[in-house]
Amino acid sequence: MRWRTVLLQYCILLVTCLLTALQAVPIDIDKTKVQNIHPVESAKIEPPDTGLYYDEYLRQVIDVLETDQHFREKLQKADVEEIKSGKLSKELDLVSHHVRTKLDELKRQEVGRLRMLIKAKLDSFQDIGMDHQALLKQFDHLNHLNPDKFESTDLDMLIKAATSDLEDYDKTRHEEFKKYEMMKEHERREYLKTLNEEKRKEEESKFEEMKKKHENHPKVNHPGSKDQLKEVWEETDGLDPDDFDPKTFFKLHDVNSDGFLDEQELEALFTKELEKVYDPKNEEDDMVEMEEERLRMREHVMSEVDINKDRLVTLEEFLKATEKKEFLEPDSWETLDQQQFFTEEELKEYENVIALQESELKKRADELQKQKEELQRQHDQLEAQKLEYHQVIQQMEQKKLQGIPPSGPTGELKFKPHI
Repeated sequence: MRWRTVLLQYCILLVTCLLTALQAVPIDIDKTKVQNIHPVESAKIEPPDTGLYYDEYLRQVIDVLETDQHFREKLQKADVEEIKSGKLSKELDLVSHHVRTKLDELKRQEVGRLRMLIKAKLDSFQDIGMDHQALLKQFDHLNHLNPDKFESTDLDMLIKAATSDLEDYDKTRHEEFKKYEMMKEHERREYLKTLNEEKRKEEESKFEEMKKKHENHPKVNHPGSKDQLKEVWEETDGLDPDDFDPKTFFKLHDVNSDGFLDEQELEALFTKELEKVYDPKNEEDDMVEMEEERLRMREHVMSEVDINKDRLVTLEEFLKATEKKEFLEPDSWETLDQQQFFTEEELKEYENVIALQESELKKRADELQKQKEELQRQHDQLEAQKLEYHQVIQQMEQKKLQGIPPSGPTGELKFKPHI
């Protein structure tokens, strides 16, 4: 399903995403070199989650647009620049009434979802007086000024927002990984502070031992090099390394047969290399670091091979890369264990941020505790008053039964009997 893969990876390629009916240009395979190739079934291949907070809305809009024949025909003739500029979004005015109605419904649902998120956020801060309409402005993937209609502006905003967000996605992942490593080191050091000198030395020794054990792994081939791809060809594909053929290799690993190697298909090529360094059974191997290594490998190959920077590798781009000197004689690949993730200054700054956050949380917790104590005091006071009133009522009922008229504060009779 070419269109799904392309759009959900990089929204400026909406032109290719909706062309599900089109077949990719077939690539010839040398049958004498490859045997028992089983074609990928034409079953629906679910694309990966984009990581965007409006991922489901994006997918639903794509599903609906796919059903309009006019829009699909326009996409076949459009280029990337027309999509990026918003020119193609104007064609939305010509889609069928049924499609427009469905898009309107999707937008209303999305606006409702965002409003619920805003309300939950406001309620958590006990700030109910803010303007929901103003807060909707922070969401730039739809036009909040018209919450009931999906217009060409909405499609244009959705494409541009997703394009921008997906471009920043890898950068954000790297930043989150850096924070993860700093937090891991911070917690390790904090734990050491709780130990006596003897135990601390034992832990430090164990840490260094595990570090050396992790670093003791086979050589990792340069991602995208001939050696790396030939290893996949031999060990994963089960083919003779002497028969390695880049064109056949491309076809074998274009899993969905759409004529491209997308990011997921590329990352799958690095599994054998990653297994040299990481084993989920080993205590010293961190699987979060493995995924960061996979991301670095994919980014590197894309920077070397993806000529037009559309985050997809065509057969032409792939074959051109195999003609480069770097393909045959690559530099050695530095794995994460050979790199420093952060400096001491960065760690100290991060620890200061953590300390500030902990201080704010403690302050908030103290405030909540005071509120709890005050509520408990008011509750106890109300219970005491309730008990006192109950006792008074009981006394009045007893006097009534005994025929004693009610008395005033000083004990005098409120109602004197008639003589």
